[in-house]
Amino acid sequence: MIKVHKGKFVKRDGKIRHMVFARINDLPSTFVASKIVGAGQEQQYPDGLELVWDMEADNFRVFNWNTTRDDVHTFELDDSLFN
Repeated sequence: MIKVHKGKFVKRDGKIRHMVFARINDLPSTFVASKIVGAGQEQQYPDGLELVWDMEADNFRVFNWNTTRDDVHTFELDDSLFN
């Protein structure tokens, strides 16, 4: 099972962003490796910003923990979805 989170935060432009996402460390390493193209440097994000896998966009996105609205809810999904 994979932990998945559902939350919303305020983007830089002031708009509310709803996101369903998995944290990178919670994803199978084979899944993450299959999504990374080329060899580059790991990007560092300021405190409160986290690179995540957006389940709806099916791509990497950044979640801003500093500007969350309401609670971020956590649930589990079958990890076979990531194979």
